[in-house]
Amino acid sequence: MNMEDDQERRQERRGERRGERRGEQQEVRVLLVEDDLIQRKAIRRAFDKRRIANPIHVAEDGLEALAILRGEGGRPPLAKPYLILLDLNMPRMNGIEFLRELRADPQHKDAIVFVLTTSSEEEDRVQAYALHVAGYIVKSDFGQGFMRVIDLLQHYWRIVEFPR
Repeated sequence: MNMEDDQERRQERRGERRGERRGEQQEVRVLLVEDDLIQRKAIRRAFDKRRIANPIHVAEDGLEALAILRGEGGRPPLAKPYLILLDLNMPRMNGIEFLRELRADPQHKDAIVFVLTTSSEEEDRVQAYALHVAGYIVKSDFGQGFMRVIDLLQHYWRIVEFPR
């Protein structure tokens, strides 16, 4: 484990503790599936800037995300309710492959997934929606437009009733 991974894990634990103290109506966990360290940090900063304390769990690809969801490797499964933020272009198991596997899993087929990707390809968008994503968002920049995306997600999980 390198120093950046260790720092990311500490931030994840702090986020979990902050989320436990919130006492809001729904404790929605976020599973961020993103292989790019810079983009992971940008997403965390955006959450921090908006004072969103929901616990963020991080996977670098679809295989790791499935292991987190299923509780493989000696850890408990990710508790519901949760929301998945999914990149499409990743090594080992990309986002579309992950979605196919997720939708075939009886325990997680109803997961709420938002795609956050650099791909504006029509084929990727069609495939993602065919696999029942809640939204497809192109990461064109991490500026004000991206902060609006974070605001949208925050409002979404505060209003929508999640399956448990």
